[in-house]
Amino acid sequence: MTKSELIARIAERNPHLFQRDVERIVSTIFDQISAALARGDRVELRGFGAFSVKHRDSRVGRNPRTGAAVNVSEKTVPYFKTGKQLRDLLNGSPSTDQPISSPDPSSSAPPSSIA
Repeated sequence: MTKSELIARIAERNPHLFQRDVERIVSTIFDQISAALARGDRVELRGFGAFSVKHRDSRVGRNPRTGAAVNVSEKTVPYFKTGKQLRDLLNGSPSTDQPISSPDPSSSAPPSSIA
C-alpha cells in the first residue's frame, strides 16, 4: 500500500472528512515519526510496533563483484519491530487482546447512529 492508497482508503472510510484533510493528517503523522527518529527518539504504536534508531559501527566490507576490501563508515539506520498484535494477526494466531481492525460487534456499547 502506498501513501496515496492509504489516504484514499481513510478518506473512503471517513466520508465526513475531506480528502485534503486526511492527506494533511497522514503527512503530519509521518513527519512527526520522522522528526522523532531524527532526534534519536523511539516511537511506539501499541499493537502495531515500534520505530527506533540503531547505530552501526564502521567496518571493513567486501565488494561483491571484485572481492576487494571496502571501508564502510558508521551510520545510523531506522529500525522497526512489530508489536505482538500485528505479529499474531500476520501469523493467524488468535490474540488475547482486542483486534486491531475493528471493534467487536457484540460488545456491550450501543451502536452510534450517524445520519
